[in-house]
Amino acid sequence: MPIQRKKETGRLLGIDFGLKRVGIALSDEDQKIAFPKIVYPNDKKLVNQIAKFCAENSMIAIILGESKNFKGEDNPIMKDILKFKTEIENATSLPVYMEPEFMSSSEAKKMRVEDDSGEMIDASAAAVILQSYLDKTKI
Repeated sequence: MPIQRKKETGRLLGIDFGLKRVGIALSDEDQKIAFPKIVYPNDKKLVNQIAKFCAENSMIAIILGESKNFKGEDNPIMKDILKFKTEIENATSLPVYMEPEFMSSSEAKKMRVEDDSGEMIDASAAAVILQSYLDKTKI
C-alpha cells in the first residue's frame, strides 16, 4: 500500500481501536511528533465524541491502527476496525489512513505513560501508531 501524505500542515489524529477502550493521540501542526491525548470508552457515543474532538482540534486526517498478526494476516478485530473506519469517515468527512499497529501496546507499555488505572496505555499506543505513520511520511 503506498503511503499517503498530506502536503499541508495541520494536526493528524491517531487512533488505537479496542473493543473496550479507544486511545486517541494527536500530532503537532508540522506533523513531526505524536502526543497521547485521551482514552474513550468504546460505546455508542464514541463516533460522535471523536467527530467532535476532530472538529474542535482542526484535524485534517485520521490515522487508524490496522491490526494484523506477524504473518500479515488480519486479526479477528479487523472487521470491527473496518466498520469503525467507515463510521468515522462518514461522521467527520476526513480521510482515514491505516497504519500497522503491530506491537503498539507493547511499545506504549515500555514508555510507562499511564494513569492509576493504566488506561493511558491506549492513548500511548495511539501515539505509537501515529508516530510510526509520521516517521514513514516525512518529506
